[in-house]
Amino acid sequence: MTLHSFVPRPSALWRALGVTALAAGLLAAAATPAAAINSYNAVPAPERTEVGALVATWDHDRDPGTPDRVDWVCSGTMVDADTFLTAAHCTTGWPEGARFFVSLAQDVQAGLDAAAERFPGDPAAVASAVGVGGVAHSDPGYPGNSADSHDIAVVEVPAGAMASRWSFTPATLPAAGALDRLGPRGLNGTPFTVVGYGTQEARRGPGGHTHPGGGMRMRAPVTFNALNKTWVRLAMTEPQGNGGACYGDSGGPNFATIDGARVLVSTTITGDVPCYATNVTYRLDTPGARAFLRPFVALP
Repeated sequence: MTLHSFVPRPSALWRALGVTALAAGLLAAAATPAAAINSYNAVPAPERTEVGALVATWDHDRDPGTPDRVDWVCSGTMVDADTFLTAAHCTTGWPEGARFFVSLAQDVQAGLDAAAERFPGDPAAVASAVGVGGVAHSDPGYPGNSADSHDIAVVEVPAGAMASRWSFTPATLPAAGALDRLGPRGLNGTPFTVVGYGTQEARRGPGGHTHPGGGMRMRAPVTFNALNKTWVRLAMTEPQGNGGACYGDSGGPNFATIDGARVLVSTTITGDVPCYATNVTYRLDTPGARAFLRPFVALP
């Protein structure tokens, strides 16, 4: 199985998926409201108000100091009042001067489209209209190695800024080693839910495969597949009633119901190219993940 990050690099994202709020692209041209996660077995998730989209502004035309592009690029979760958890591959590799914003809007693509009409040619104003600006902190160990990719990041936003715009309850992080204590047998019977703003599974067309939709917060059930020291693999297979993650869902949450409580146990990182089979997610209960998170958020 070929694996890929569930967000193309900034230089390729717009060519690959047509994701742009300022130009006519795949999402803007969709005749129906944008959808996220795999379309099968997925539903909108307006109740998951702690889950948001990572919005970026950056210099695309290589005119230094003049950001000219803005769009949502990844998913993530508020883990306290002012800390947004996402993936390091979402916050690294950008042109100098790129800025990040966090939006908890249910339909961030619609917000970007409306803001682009209000503020034509002003990416900063568009981003501020849909989100709150913050400072990204990526795990310094990223990209790591096969033992631990260190693919984890947070965006710290000004105190109180998110609560002034949206009502949400931060997600609950797992205790140290929570998934190890459950083990494969316990995890087989554990309900999992993936949430994010990403695109749909691959569709065949005259020009080859495309990934339509994106920009709306959706959720879908997934089931346990495998566990190792830093990853938990989740099955997205449709016949088993699962949905799954796709491009743009990187950094987004995978919740597990543990002892009757919803716990954010891992973040979406990668999967199979057409988005049909497996969501490979970064565990948040490991020593490495907890060491990175400790300076930013209180851990259980």
